[in-house]
Amino acid sequence: MLSNQSMTQGCPCDSGKPFAFCCKPFIEGTKTPTSAEQLMRSRYSAFVVGAVDYLINTTAEEKRKLIDPSIIEEQVKYTNWIGLSILHTSHGQPDDSTGIVEFEAAFDTGEEQLVLHEVSNFIHHDNRWLYVDGEVEIKPLIQ
Repeated sequence: MLSNQSMTQGCPCDSGKPFAFCCKPFIEGTKTPTSAEQLMRSRYSAFVVGAVDYLINTTAEEKRKLIDPSIIEEQVKYTNWIGLSILHTSHGQPDDSTGIVEFEAAFDTGEEQLVLHEVSNFIHHDNRWLYVDGEVEIKPLIQ
């Protein structure tokens, strides 16, 4: 599914960089995110392009066993992600053991447009950033 994003097409994470030079190398496993924010952005892009395995593999091991891949597959199939805004980060740099990223992600369900607001927790384990969990609020998208 990654081939749907051209070399010059903007990255879904709204970084302003081409997908091929931003999140695609993370999703394909040729590079590893060096910060919690990079992992957050690449996970958002993975939702956009349907990279379910990446979403599972970048979740902390203790949480990974609780994931039902079919639910994620359904989410990526029926949700059109339309924008990401990083609101705040705390720690989450290469020398940190934990990080927090607060973000909003707008999406369209086909019936309504909503915003997912999340404060996500990340850990740095074995030289990799992993998503742990987050506090989530979903609200209507106000344009």
